[in-house]
Amino acid sequence: MRLKFAIALLAMAGAPPLLAQSAQNGPSAGSPLIAFDEFLKLGGEVAPYRQARLLSLSDFKARQKADNVLLLDARSASAFQQGHIKGAVNLPLPDFTADALAALIGEDKDREILIYCNNNFVNNIAPVVTKARPLALNIGTFINLYGYGYRNIYELGDAIDMNDPALNWVSAVKG
Repeated sequence: MRLKFAIALLAMAGAPPLLAQSAQNGPSAGSPLIAFDEFLKLGGEVAPYRQARLLSLSDFKARQKADNVLLLDARSASAFQQGHIKGAVNLPLPDFTADALAALIGEDKDREILIYCNNNFVNNIAPVVTKARPLALNIGTFINLYGYGYRNIYELGDAIDMNDPALNWVSAVKG
């Protein structure tokens, strides 16, 4: 009875369905180095924060011009080499660790970070093949950065054509 009440409270509080389901299923099993329940909790914390940090392309480009801003592309190294927004640096999401992020971003956790990924582009061709919406790389990138203590994160909120001149897309040089 208490579990049903807790699930009902989570649902009324606006908790994501997966969080309520996780409470119903009990603690995560498996490796002590993996904490799915904590990931769900972190995702619930990040959701409203991220929503307030989605930018239009024009705002994104304006922020990119500021000093010490990092434009981060978390796609694979191969996709990045095929094309990216001019000025971006690449650290693939699977390579995110505290040390790798500190090496790229620096020790200043307040440094402004701009992110974008495949689902910001309507083209659905390499190197920006559309991911399933709930699995968009933007989500994992934002949650990971936030989880590692970075809070000055902004995300491109638009879906645009990578050939839009306002984007300043850099394609691989063919030789």
